[in-house]
Amino acid sequence: MSEIVLGLGGLIHSLINAYIWVVIIAAVLSWVRPDPSNPIVQILYRVTEPAYQLVRRYIPTTFNGIDLTPLVLIIGLQVIDIIFVSMLNTMVS
Repeated sequence: MSEIVLGLGGLIHSLINAYIWVVIIAAVLSWVRPDPSNPIVQILYRVTEPAYQLVRRYIPTTFNGIDLTPLVLIIGLQVIDIIFVSMLNTMVS
């Protein structure tokens, strides 16, 4: 049973890390103003924008014209990941 829990925990950990990389790629792409009709740009926008809106609803993230929403989102995901992994480790132990 503990192997199943650790396997699911590893899967969730990997999904969180993959989403963090998607947020990083979308943030870097926003600096170069890519073509909005590009399918990759549209997918990145559709995947990240709901999370950005959730963060912007509760935290003011624009300072001096710089949008820090991706940074806040990445820090939040890292905190969730660390808490989740530590909870799984204590459950299995």
